[in-house]
Amino acid sequence: MAERKPQWPEIGDLVIATIETVTDYGAYVNLDEYDKRGLLHVSEISSSWIRNIRDFVREGQKIVLKVTRVNLEKGHIDLSLRRVTKRARIEKIRQWKQDRKAEALLRGVAEKVGLSVEEVYEKAGCLLEEKHGLYDGFEKMSKEGAEILTEMGVPENLAKAFTEVAKERIRVKMVKVKGTLEIRCMTPNGVKIIRYSFLKARKTEKTKE
Repeated sequence: MAERKPQWPEIGDLVIATIETVTDYGAYVNLDEYDKRGLLHVSEISSSWIRNIRDFVREGQKIVLKVTRVNLEKGHIDLSLRRVTKRARIEKIRQWKQDRKAEALLRGVAEKVGLSVEEVYEKAGCLLEEKHGLYDGFEKMSKEGAEILTEMGVPENLAKAFTEVAKERIRVKMVKVKGTLEIRCMTPNGVKIIRYSFLKARKTEKTKE
């Protein structure tokens, strides 16, 4: 959650950045999650030769970068694009989008109960995040209800508000799985055994999952 993020990123962190200014020697970017400025040097843009830097980056573009150096005294942050793998980039974007959605959901709960976002997070959000992850927790509540929070000691009215917001704003994707099942029984009465097994399976109580 943005309210708890440290003020500065650490070396090795992946960050979401917006290109602000492109020069011959690199690009100056804004780190969206920290509201800090950093430098993407031309040598860290690509492993291949760069004829025109604007073929790789342009003003207004959002990209995932890796932090290579942080100088707190001077306020400098050096970044790399070429050191970000495709898989890491996809995962970072996915997580960033989920974090933004989770913050929007928290704001919705705060409006519903008349508290600040910080208070809602302290009273319930942090518990949900610790156990399930904040967005995943909201998604779980949209399917299973307020018990997820009340079991953690969260007041019922607040847990109910979480559930209402989750169900209003999260559309849980349902999937159908089809397949062919081949069953063999080598005993003389194999057909009867298989039939009995299927009948018994049909009588088995279905779980929530």
